[in-house]
Amino acid sequence: MEGVRKYYPAGEGVVRALDGIDLRIRKGAYVAIMGPSGSGKSTIMNLLGCLDVPTSGRYLLDGKDVGALDDDALSGVRNREIGFVFQSFNLLPRLDALENVAVPLGYAGVPKAERLERAAEALRQVGLSERMRHRPDALSGGQRQRVAVARALVTHPSLILADEPTGNLDSAATEAVMKLFAEIHRKGNTVILVTHEEAVARCAERIIRLRDGKVESDENLHENR
Repeated sequence: MEGVRKYYPAGEGVVRALDGIDLRIRKGAYVAIMGPSGSGKSTIMNLLGCLDVPTSGRYLLDGKDVGALDDDALSGVRNREIGFVFQSFNLLPRLDALENVAVPLGYAGVPKAERLERAAEALRQVGLSERMRHRPDALSGGQRQRVAVARALVTHPSLILADEPTGNLDSAATEAVMKLFAEIHRKGNTVILVTHEEAVARCAERIIRLRDGKVESDENLHENR
């Protein structure tokens, strides 16, 4: 990100959600983003995930200027390059775990047999091979989040974006999910997560703290270990 600003109209004024962000995240990094309510965390995740584009400045993802892409191209980047994990899981209640994980592959036009095979492999990766045919209401919160992680992994993205992934989990489930993110990172994925929990953030290699739409601090945890 180079001089990234994101402004929203508010009455006769504007909200400066992001106000001049300069940020470089290398491929294969594991980064946590923190900050108080209104600091710009959700906005920066929307931009990183190609769900929105900057008002000004540039966001380059793998060398491509996201702001120069049209809606179809942005959709393609999201589907190929980025896996999303949400606090509320966002699973479809009428589909079982296997079918939920296969959903992004349907959007990508992958044939059904291959979709289910890849979804099953993703569920095995997150330790849910015995829960493939369970619907979300038959799974614990931690298991539902692991299904959500499997869905994020199934397209083989290079970037995993997780927005408060442990916000609805108890301490045991949080620990299990964070071990899963560490394993995903170890295998080469870039992982960026937003969290309000200091202990969760410290599982990452780097913590970026936002305040009032600006980078307040940027801490490399490797230097402190």
